[in-house]
Amino acid sequence: MTTYSTITLEIAEDIALLRLDRPDRMNALNAQMRAEILDAVTDAGKAARVLVMTGNGRAFCAGQDLSDAGNVAALDLERVLRDEYAPMLHAIWECPIPTIAAVNGVAAGAGANLALAADVAIAAESASFIQAFTRIGLMPDAGGTYWLPRQMGAAKAMGAALFAEPISARDASDWGMIWEAVPDMEFEATWRARAAHLASGPTEAYRHLKTALRGTWDAHADAQLDTEARLQGACAQTRDFREGVVAFLDKRKPGFEGR
Repeated sequence: MTTYSTITLEIAEDIALLRLDRPDRMNALNAQMRAEILDAVTDAGKAARVLVMTGNGRAFCAGQDLSDAGNVAALDLERVLRDEYAPMLHAIWECPIPTIAAVNGVAAGAGANLALAADVAIAAESASFIQAFTRIGLMPDAGGTYWLPRQMGAAKAMGAALFAEPISARDASDWGMIWEAVPDMEFEATWRARAAHLASGPTEAYRHLKTALRGTWDAHADAQLDTEARLQGACAQTRDFREGVVAFLDKRKPGFEGR
């Protein structure tokens, strides 16, 4: 397995666990970390049945490491977003297995939107999300302008972007920004149980449902019905579908193989 310098990747029992590992920088994203996340997510999609991303230390991710270029004047954000963020985010969005962001602490700026790029975000109640961009004269990026209005609604998204105020994990859950906020004492047990559930599930069905849900924003109803029919037909050809039906009739828990 590849050895990384800014993250760690462990794969066991069909679960890939990716930890952002720059705790002294609150896991801020530099060029090396973005490249390593891209590589690790790509590998995890081939070797596991679920991917969990979390942070090492007290933060999930503090966003862009503004010291990465040496000085602000040398930081070409347009190039960085196009050449480094976009491939990393695409790898997460298009990962063929379910992805979970286990948000253990503050997720700020691009770090908040890194979490939102996952299929499911689970946060400790002490965690918070901050669209911190306007605090330094920027606008949300790293997919924030795409995900925020879709998950929170236009009014909450605009307020979050304009005011750059911390959003508690509980509010993020109540507003539909994330899947759930859980007490800190239960946080790791919860995301590990969620990951284990997905790792033992019908992986191909998960892959197809992700495709269908992600495509619905740009599709007409008739086109979406056609997509559902096509992808459901593919699901019906899997061994897991046959196992699911037999298990249902036998009144037992199915033993999905992920194929």
